[in-house]
Amino acid sequence: MYLNCHSFHSLRYGTIPVEELVQQASNCYVKAMALTDINTVTGIYDFIKLCQAADIKPLVGIEFRCNNTLRYIGLAVNREGLGEMNRFLTQRNFNDLPLPAMAPVFENVIIIYTLIDAPSVLKEHEYIGIKSDELMLLFQDKWKNRLDKLVLLHSVTFRNKKEYNLHKILRAIDLNILGSRLSLNDYCSNLETMLPLSELLEKYADYPSIIQNTQKIIDQCNFEYEFGIPRNKKYFTNSREEDMQRLRTLAQEGMVKKYGPDNIIAKQRVEKELKVIEELEFSGYFLITWDIIRYSTSMGFLHIGRGSGANSIIAYCLGITDICPIELDLYFERFLNVNRKSPPDFDIDWSWKERDIILEYIFKRYGADHVAFCGTNVEFKYRSIFREVGKVFGLPKEELDALAKNPIELHDSNKVVRMVQEYGMMLEKYPNQRSMHSCGILISEEPITNFTVLEMPPKGFPIVLFDMHTAEDIGFEKFDILSQRGIGHIDDSVKLILKNRGINVDIRDTSLSKDEVLCNQYLGRGKTIGCFYIESPAMRGLLRRLKCNNYKILVAASSIIRPGVAQSGMMKEYIFRHNNPDKFEYFHQVFKEQLGETYGIMVYQEDVIKIALHYGGLHAADGDILRRAMSGKGRSKAALQKVKDHFFECCQEQGHPVELSQEIYRQIESFAGYSFCKAHSASYAVESYQSLYLKVHYPIEFMVAVINNQGGFYRTEVYIHEARMSGATIHNPCVNKSEYETTLYGSDIYLGLMHLEGLETKVAQQIVSERELHGDYLGLEDFINRIQIGIESIQILIFIGAFRFTGKTKNQLLVIARLILVNFKPENRNLMLIQEPIKEYSLPKLERSEFEDAFDEIELLSFPVSCSPFDLLQTKFRGDVLAKDLLKHHKKQVRMLAYLISRKHVPTKLGAMYFGTWIDAEGELFDTAHFTGSLKEYPFQGGGCYLLLGTVEVDYHFPTITITKMAKMPFISDPRYSNADERQFKVHEQIKEDVSMTHRQPYPQEHEINLPRHKMVKNG
Repeated sequence: MYLNCHSFHSLRYGTIPVEELVQQASNCYVKAMALTDINTVTGIYDFIKLCQAADIKPLVGIEFRCNNTLRYIGLAVNREGLGEMNRFLTQRNFNDLPLPAMAPVFENVIIIYTLIDAPSVLKEHEYIGIKSDELMLLFQDKWKNRLDKLVLLHSVTFRNKKEYNLHKILRAIDLNILGSRLSLNDYCSNLETMLPLSELLEKYADYPSIIQNTQKIIDQCNFEYEFGIPRNKKYFTNSREEDMQRLRTLAQEGMVKKYGPDNIIAKQRVEKELKVIEELEFSGYFLITWDIIRYSTSMGFLHIGRGSGANSIIAYCLGITDICPIELDLYFERFLNVNRKSPPDFDIDWSWKERDIILEYIFKRYGADHVAFCGTNVEFKYRSIFREVGKVFGLPKEELDALAKNPIELHDSNKVVRMVQEYGMMLEKYPNQRSMHSCGILISEEPITNFTVLEMPPKGFPIVLFDMHTAEDIGFEKFDILSQRGIGHIDDSVKLILKNRGINVDIRDTSLSKDEVLCNQYLGRGKTIGCFYIESPAMRGLLRRLKCNNYKILVAASSIIRPGVAQSGMMKEYIFRHNNPDKFEYFHQVFKEQLGETYGIMVYQEDVIKIALHYGGLHAADGDILRRAMSGKGRSKAALQKVKDHFFECCQEQGHPVELSQEIYRQIESFAGYSFCKAHSASYAVESYQSLYLKVHYPIEFMVAVINNQGGFYRTEVYIHEARMSGATIHNPCVNKSEYETTLYGSDIYLGLMHLEGLETKVAQQIVSERELHGDYLGLEDFINRIQIGIESIQILIFIGAFRFTGKTKNQLLVIARLILVNFKPENRNLMLIQEPIKEYSLPKLERSEFEDAFDEIELLSFPVSCSPFDLLQTKFRGDVLAKDLLKHHKKQVRMLAYLISRKHVPTKLGAMYFGTWIDAEGELFDTAHFTGSLKEYPFQGGGCYLLLGTVEVDYHFPTITITKMAKMPFISDPRYSNADERQFKVHEQIKEDVSMTHRQPYPQEHEINLPRHKMVKNG
């Protein structure tokens, strides 16, 4: 009898999660109910499954609202009815049209109007809903003749008084007003709670025809959905048979190209995979992915196929991935097996500059009616909750900032703040808005509006109104079309090398980089700044500890750096065993047989499956459930507990000691969710090698590409420093040499206009486009005449030296600019056929400090270009030791002077600590550790140079200085403000540092883990 129920998917309106809404209905003995969220179908599929489990008949529909005004309620008679409503609302969303006051003509939808807005004439499928507090109106003559069209309308929005208050808060958030400014029309009636069915029917007992009409609607609506049926586009060609033949042909052609015609192992592997793909009917999925890659290659784009899909030799032969699964003994069953019914999942990366072109191809190739982005629910987050709820209660900005930034225990304890906390915490995990999944694309066999309403976000690609989990539940498997800057680094480097040196580097030939001796030397020394995934301080430290000098070690390193492996103690154990292969025992024979390549350490996700199968004796399906549950892919805790219990039962049956089984399960449990599958690590390693190859052999071009792709782990300054260390000469922006992005001429790098803080993007772009059209700028006067620019932007360009080609000083240029612009009429720009030369003035030459340019650069770029930061120090001392000598000073105290690059926060049980990365006076990098005790007395004080005192600790070839004392060293005063004391040290604050925070619990200490290094069972 409930034809109008809202869940919390009625954004900033409903207060009840779908699961709890159905549970409440069950408690109230409801036998049929409709979910009609406002302008959305987000929750209907979860709702259907929950209702079926609770023995409740589910009705699905939409409450159509326009500007908070209820127009009508639509209930789907069947699946066709849902499609009709979806298309109707989608059209409104795409064209930004208001909803009409009267519903359109639907063939499979029942429409319910409210008593107030009901039209005088109703169609056969249209009804009028009457609320219990409106029943007294039926004594009026105009309603007596319409009883056959009246149905029971008891809306559900909240559960209790507290949630009613929460509903009002949500409405105020939605309308962006104070709670006290809400009007009666802004929120729902206080009667919109669910009642026991008998109590609800009692209210309408005097009008049995209304109950009968309502029951008639319930009987008419039979929306049925078959879960577990694939909904993706079925065939790439015209049939399953034709698809398989096409896939087989492509796979065999690719196999011959990759392995030659006589490789028996490759042939067997291809046949094995084709058999599984055919059995699971996934040939269309492979071919569509291949088609996207084919288009990308035809456009000259670089892509990286990664994730578990790289386990497949078919994917390798089709060019989807660059990973040979035979070389790395990759586990195809991790990607696809007959026991794992979920469809395959390819993750494919493009440069962030080219991804939209790929997306446009997919939408055009497979039809706009059949393609959409997966949606996602953006939940209320900690900061936004307290800020939004606090605004409703009228708190001033200062208090809102304090609530948002501080943990609850540091909040004020007044009554209003307590209410903000109380209602704010109720909103945790509630959806706040719908958004686009970052990469998931759905390609549907049926028109996608058969399943969902679509919205069109500003990005310009339509999105469905449910998330990836719901998509999988209802039969869709997404295509992950991703972008990353690492590919941009590689792609732009190759183009720049061709342009600058005339050399065409075939970076797609992965053997070029993987087997390169010099690359491996750089890798083992951690000289990897700018390289994809291996440039962070932690990764560079790991590479040095492992003396990583080949592909297979890098593949392992890519996974053991992940949090799960680190927190379980297995990263440290791997480093020990790698450096001391004769000082440990495999604590069970299975670990030697299955994980010998990684010294008996579980490093990859599929290692969980291997150990579950070969040690625990579980079936393959249970092993995969275990992996999926721990990686967050499985959402059922009950299923995980069941498999865990089964694991120990099987171990006991195998006769394994309980202590050993418990330790093995601890390792499985601690790391599986945060490690990579081996194929994913291998894909990352290939891309890391590609970028490293370019860095080693074409370092200047590579660094320019990194800069132009807006860097990676570090700020732009670090990559500019790296380019200078590689032999480049760095030049400040110049209006005649610089592009919008950074430009390379031989070994001369001209910084891009985009890096100038305060210069508008459109001005920077106009400078370049005007120069391309009409040639170089002859001088400042010519520039002002050709570019629409004000005095503030002119000053930025003058101060950075962008007009140095004129031979005039900055002071002279400033005077000239002001003289021109004082009488300049913008409307005369480009109309003056004969330029009158500006009157020449005899300008005085003003003395300038040699460091004035450096301070201009810090102000406009945030770092100096014309000199080193060390040159700006008041002291001439440069430390007793340099980074290159640290290995010789193990356990010795050293004093160093260094420029701060970055610091990484790490939580420990004693408090926060930091790892620092610095450069010394010679420009070489080194690392420090700052524990809680020293940080209390000697904290970081922002970017700049510091004097460091500490003890060198060499850990497996990698030196770190444990800091006992440090002090920030003063720079010279700003010579530009020698007469203004308050400004002399102001610009220094703009020197930056990179700070990364870690939000996790402290890792356990080594003695708390006590990872076994010896056999735990005799005759294992």
